[in-house]
Order: sequence, then C-alpha cells, then structure tokens
Amino acid sequence: MKKIFYIALALISLWSCRKETVTFDGPSIKEMYSNFSMLENFKSSKDSVSFANGEYILFTAKFNKMVNWKITVTGQTSHAKKEITGLTNAIDGSNGLWDGSTTYFPMFKAENCRAELTIEGVPDTFIVTTKIKSVKVNTGLVIADFENGFNPLWTKFIQSGANMDFKIKTDTLAPQGDDYLNMAGTVDWDWLIGLIDYPAAAYGSGKTMPLPTNPGNVYFNCLIYGVPNTNESHVLFQFKEDENADGTITASSDDQYDLEVIVNWVGWKLVTVKYADLPCLNNGQPVTPNGNGQHNPDKIGKISMLHLADPKNGFASCKIDYLIFTDTPLKP
Repeated sequence: MKKIFYIALALISLWSCRKETVTFDGPSIKEMYSNFSMLENFKSSKDSVSFANGEYILFTAKFNKMVNWKITVTGQTSHAKKEITGLTNAIDGSNGLWDGSTTYFPMFKAENCRAELTIEGVPDTFIVTTKIKSVKVNTGLVIADFENGFNPLWTKFIQSGANMDFKIKTDTLAPQGDDYLNMAGTVDWDWLIGLIDYPAAAYGSGKTMPLPTNPGNVYFNCLIYGVPNTNESHVLFQFKEDENADGTITASSDDQYDLEVIVNWVGWKLVTVKYADLPCLNNGQPVTPNGNGQHNPDKIGKISMLHLADPKNGFASCKIDYLIFTDTPLKP
C-alpha cells in the first residue's frame, strides 16, 4: 500500500513540473525588428466619387508587418480633413472605407482631394489623389443652414447693445456649405444678446414639426464655433411642444425641453443630443415640465435659439451652423 502511495506522489510531482505551452498575442520579436516594406502599394478604389449617390472610396495597402498607420484626406479647396487610422498589416474593406464624412471641419466640397498614408517609424509618405463629384448627403430635417438667407417665417430679436451682429456671413469659416450665422454683441444689462424663433410653419403646412413620434429615434445636431478671447457664450435651445396641435404654445400647459450649450472651446464643434434625453430647465436647473411630461418630437411647434452671456463680462461672440434633426447622431 505504501508503495502505491509513493508511485502516485511521484506521478503528481512529474505532472506539476510539466512545461506549459505559452502563446503570445501580437507580432513576433522577429517581425517587430524587421525592416518595413510595402507588399502592395497604397491605392484608392476610385479616381472620382459621388458620395451623394451612396458611393464610397476604399483605400488599400499591404505591409510585411503590423504597423501604426494613418490616412489623411485633405480637400484641396475646402481644406477639410478626414483621418482613418489603424494598427494592422493591411488596409482593406474592414478599415479603409471613406464615405465622405469629415474629421476636422469644414465639411468637404465638390473638389479635388489628396490622401496621404503615413506609417509610424517610416519616413516615406504615400500619396493618392481623387475627386469628389458630389458631397455626402445627411438625411434629416434641416432647421437652418443659412445658405438661403433668413427664412421669412423665422422671427428674431436683437438687443440694442454695442457691436451687435446677428448676421449671416459668407466666408471660409463656414463648416457646411458657404454660410453660417454670426452672433455677437455687448449687452451690459441682460444675459440675452439675441434670439431666433424657428416655427413649425417654416417646415411644412402643419402646426408641428414633421418629425418621428419616438423621441429615442430623434437627434438634434448643430455646429457651434467658439471665438477666442471673448466672454463665454451660452446657446440655449428651447423645444416648445404644441401638445394639442392648436397652433398655440401655452407655457402653462405645454411641455418645453431645453438644451443649454456652454461654449467653452475654440473653433467648430459638433453638438448632438437625443431628444429623449433633453431636460426641462428653469434658469439652468432641471424642473418638471408643465404638459404631459412626455417627450413628443412630432409635437414641436417652435424652436427658440437664444444667445446668452454674463452681462458683467463684456463682449460675447460665437457662430452657429447646420441645425438638423436626424435619426442617428450626425456623422458630418
């Protein structure tokens, strides 16, 4: 019996000393320290593309090892930029598609583009060119892009302060199209600098906005530009529902939901929010809405956009463009 015990103990000891087979993820040491080479040249699938027709460009290349790579597409007229990055040994359909979207504003125009492939640790830059025949189209309800001036159904109020400017500008700062709204001024007695009302009547014959009923499938998007060295701007959007669709917004019995954007950055930034996530605000604090308490985007009768700033801090300025409702977060 004692003999059997010692045999079992020996077997357990041998088993515990057995070498484990270890596997490693990622490139081998040999691959990591090998010289880089291009196995297939950097190419673009199209010399020209119509993004508006649902076309896309596929960039491809193949390397002898895993590398950090970046494709930068630059519009030669707009100077818009799209960046695509990866850590792979190939650029293909899984990581090299471009649908006309933008990483850095402005958005692309119908223009010639230059695509540069750079690889970490490699001094060479690989270049292809292509032409955009038509730009990417974003599906949704555009509230304002200012390309056709002020809609006569919009209404605006501007304080009689100093250096007031609520005008549409046409210059190279436009992030979408050619125009944007400049909002600026000095008002030393009130937070309000100016406002614009966008009534539902400006977007069809109905008394409410032509939007889906499900607030989880409705996103409000806009582009806002922060101007450096000015008083901090606040942009307040008020979404006013007309719950009985009688053509009148009654503050005491209709819901209002709000989006307050504190513009504490410099340059253009995309702001996106799901309608279902909007609070009802009073002086910046959440309160209970006065209507049925349900988010009903299809019952929005009017949107008010207010430019606000602390009157103690002087001149305030920001720019705004491309107010649009979409069914998913905007991918500009």
